[in-house]
Amino acid sequence: MRVTLLTREYPPEVYGGAGVHVTHLAGQLATLVDVDVQCFGAPRDTGGVRAVQPWPALGSDRADDAVLQVMSVNLAMAAGCRGTDLAHSHTWYANLGGHLAKVLHGIPHVMTAHSLEPLRPWKAEQLGGGYNLSLFCERTAIEGADAVIAVSAGMRADILATYPGVDPDRVVVVHNGIDTDAWRPAAGTGALERLGVDPGLPSVAFVGRITRQKGVEHALAAAESIRADAQIVLCAGAPDTPEIGDEMRRRAAALAARRGNIVWIEEMLSRSDLAEILTAATVFICPSVYEPFGLTNLEAMACETAVVASAVGGIPEIVVEDVTGHLVPCAGDPTAFAAALADRVNGLLDEPDRAAAMGRAGRRRAMEHFGWPAIAARTVAVYERVLQDR
Repeated sequence: MRVTLLTREYPPEVYGGAGVHVTHLAGQLATLVDVDVQCFGAPRDTGGVRAVQPWPALGSDRADDAVLQVMSVNLAMAAGCRGTDLAHSHTWYANLGGHLAKVLHGIPHVMTAHSLEPLRPWKAEQLGGGYNLSLFCERTAIEGADAVIAVSAGMRADILATYPGVDPDRVVVVHNGIDTDAWRPAAGTGALERLGVDPGLPSVAFVGRITRQKGVEHALAAAESIRADAQIVLCAGAPDTPEIGDEMRRRAAALAARRGNIVWIEEMLSRSDLAEILTAATVFICPSVYEPFGLTNLEAMACETAVVASAVGGIPEIVVEDVTGHLVPCAGDPTAFAAALADRVNGLLDEPDRAAAMGRAGRRRAMEHFGWPAIAARTVAVYERVLQDR
């Protein structure tokens, strides 16, 4: 069986959970089937990987120009699927390419839904009118796909509610995974010291893009009520727009002036640096308002860190309440949400032994339930089913 993975992100250009997912999935699939990859970005010198650039005649001055460029990449990806047995696309950035490959070449299309565009209306801030085109790309692909892989049961429910015309039998759950050899407790402190984190103080870590989805503003609001002797380490980069980036920097600076012990890190950190930050943290905080899976929680758990997270999407399938951390409902008043986050964080800061026990339980859960070999095998089972059904 020859499978072509279609993705925006692929090493070395990886900035989000979907890119991490495709990277590890491709490596594990290669032990089971023949795999090639089509991705966005600069040419790669890795065998079996083809990078596709947008049509140069398209403009780049407006937000919606970027979406037209994405669609032009999808056209080239569809053409590049000639000769493959199955196309497997990831995120709306590549879903249309998978759908067009199905129509053009008569092959099955499997798509993994890492998020749903109708549930991310704030993306209109970034994409302008192009947001409507992103809705079109996703809807066309998801309604026509031979199978839709949801990264959590919560995500599956969202798919069926958002796209009621999709046959429930075509939507299957295959969780994201994690490499627990790569994500593990880190012993060093060199990155902490370089980044301005005091390894001798308790800390609360946040890792996420500067976007409404990841709830950076809720982390900042919660920090107002978190114990003042605890460092708040905010690894927050890749803003959706310059405006939201400026807004969050101003809020972080104002918070630092009032409270102190705020470490704002906007650079894209290596996995080893992040592992050091997560390992040193007493608590990891995830205040996302929308999270189909929530990979950062799993990364923190693999580093033996207790988690306080919003109870949205797939996060309750990762974090076990009062075992690996705490889940906080985020519906309703944002002020109450921030207060509840702070209360749970303070409870663990007050009981560091309990937080450490939750961290150890979290690593056990990551190792036992989210290994990549099993996830690749479940994905191949989806491929085999759709090929048999044709």
